[in-house]
Amino acid sequence: MAHNPENMSGKLSAEALSRTVFGALGAERPEVLVGPAVGEDAAVIRCTGRYLLFASDPIVGASEGAGKLLVRVNVNDIASKGGEPAYIVITIIAPPAMGEAYVSRVMRDAHGECARHGIAIVGGHTEFNGMYEHPVLSAALIGYAERVFRASDVSPGDVLLVTGHIGVEGMAILASDRPDLLSGILSPDETAEVRSWMDDTCVLDVSRTLRRYAVFMHDPTEGGFRGGVSEVCRLAGIEADIDEGAAPVHPYTKRVSESLGFDPLSLVASGSMLAAVRGRSEKDATNALRAAGIPFKTVGRMTERPCAQSSCAPPEALWELLGRPLRG
Repeated sequence: MAHNPENMSGKLSAEALSRTVFGALGAERPEVLVGPAVGEDAAVIRCTGRYLLFASDPIVGASEGAGKLLVRVNVNDIASKGGEPAYIVITIIAPPAMGEAYVSRVMRDAHGECARHGIAIVGGHTEFNGMYEHPVLSAALIGYAERVFRASDVSPGDVLLVTGHIGVEGMAILASDRPDLLSGILSPDETAEVRSWMDDTCVLDVSRTLRRYAVFMHDPTEGGFRGGVSEVCRLAGIEADIDEGAAPVHPYTKRVSESLGFDPLSLVASGSMLAAVRGRSEKDATNALRAAGIPFKTVGRMTERPCAQSSCAPPEALWELLGRPLRG
């Protein structure tokens, strides 16, 4: 089954991207070291003395705290390339009925998150448009890095680590936008706690801790842990031996997934970082994570087996959940 069949919501499949996007990338420039590819979170461009990073992501499937989340998902892409975010451009297109108050709320949230990370909002576009029933938010973020992280540098024997717990963002969106689905599974206090997980979706501190030791880092968003592993393998061209039982799943997430019948390892997983580390650096990397108080699990190791190009990431679990009828 394709990662995202054309009749489903979500990202285009890797195959569809190859057919429609990756063959139409404009001029080739030698300073572009890492360009568009499935699983590459940000572009890397050679600049004088350091590397320019460029990432762009929209927000869909969330309404509460959307401005804050918009900044964070883009920060995570820069962080995955070992970089520090610097400048952002924000686009807001909203139905007229949402009014100026909605724009003000989004920008207030975005401002607070940008100020936290030292990011300047340097431009964008804002409009009301009657063709849209729901708002569309998008951002483009520029950052800088001191070295280049490429998936092609991942090698057999590299250890795979994952930080935090799986499905942080997906569960927080459910608790904020579809609390009816969690009613009767989680208590009101537990649902409120899950809603607060949105504050745990930034991985910039994780990047700052791991970038000295990692060969490659990846922000597993749509498709969750399974999707992230699939993308790393596809980019590296080799398979991984994964211990799925070692993947960290919070008890609340496990309880909800069992009751609602979805795979927690396929739930959008911003807030986790998937990192490949050389075996000789594993001890230093894990000691650094412990010293920083960052929870993590060792979940697998890269093998010498060639990656099956036909293998696809699983469908994102969140879309089906958000589309379910209201309960109660």
